[in-house]
Amino acid sequence: MKFRMIVVDGKKVRLNRFIDWLVYMVGYTFILILITIIFNDTFILDNSYFGFWAFLASVIIYILNKTIKPIIFLLTLPITGLTLGLFYPFINVMIIKITDFILGEHLETNGIFILFFAAILISAMNFLLEKIIIEPLTRKD
Repeated sequence: MKFRMIVVDGKKVRLNRFIDWLVYMVGYTFILILITIIFNDTFILDNSYFGFWAFLASVIIYILNKTIKPIIFLLTLPITGLTLGLFYPFINVMIIKITDFILGEHLETNGIFILFFAAILISAMNFLLEKIIIEPLTRKD
């Protein structure tokens, strides 16, 4: 198992997985609520219980990204290569649709374009979190 290492006072220390997880949960929840606000007719996320369903959707997306996404990526690698990487956001669309299926009536997604936009926002958020927060913590001096 590969652990992320941070440098504290010249010593390498393992990054707390909980902090890593928490950063991604806040990011996913923010993106899902933002998409729900912008596209309230086509991307409907149950807002009862003070954002519980948004947080649960974030947990599901995180788990799917860590488990199923690498398998889907390997299976679709030829198509992603042929399209020069343009197919990659559709993998995130699949992850969101699986999350929609798991949550049932608490998350409704209508329309592929909204899902594609949500997938691009999630990809951008993953990139920004990795570059701005995680990578500076794990840099090697």
